[in-house]
Amino acid sequence: MPSPDRTDPLILTLGFDAETFSLLNGLRQAHFPPERNFIPAHLTLFHHLPGPELAGIVPALRRACAGRGAIPLRVTGLRSLGRGVAFTVEAPELAALRRELAALWSGWLGPQDRQGFRPHVTIQNKVAPSQAAALLARLQAGFVPFEGSGEALLLWHYRGGPWEPAGVFPFAP
Repeated sequence: MPSPDRTDPLILTLGFDAETFSLLNGLRQAHFPPERNFIPAHLTLFHHLPGPELAGIVPALRRACAGRGAIPLRVTGLRSLGRGVAFTVEAPELAALRRELAALWSGWLGPQDRQGFRPHVTIQNKVAPSQAAALLARLQAGFVPFEGSGEALLLWHYRGGPWEPAGVFPFAP
């Protein structure tokens, strides 16, 4: 693995419990265009944190995860992305954690990360709108809401496609 370029942006995602991850990642593997599927199923908290701030981000993530148990998630439905499909997620505790981190990092956040937080897991993207609409209809027909949990924060180096792990920060009550 090449050494990270300190200027590469960082991405922060939520790590799921094994069962939830297996389900969502299986759907992503089945429906995401393979030539574009560089990363596993994920729920993004921040899309672009500054790579040069890694040394300050890591201790902040350790503090944020300490004393915090697994975060309950409820997968409540599906939504169209136009050229893809995502599962919608309700997670008040996760939203509160994200607000805390956004306040801490407010000076670093770009427009995408300053927008409202709408937690979701993309299982298909970059396909023809008709293909996305067909998958959405098929999945909605049998959808039943389900629960899972977030067990860690995952930090990644963005590499213009593939992501490289930069740290795993388990919730530790």
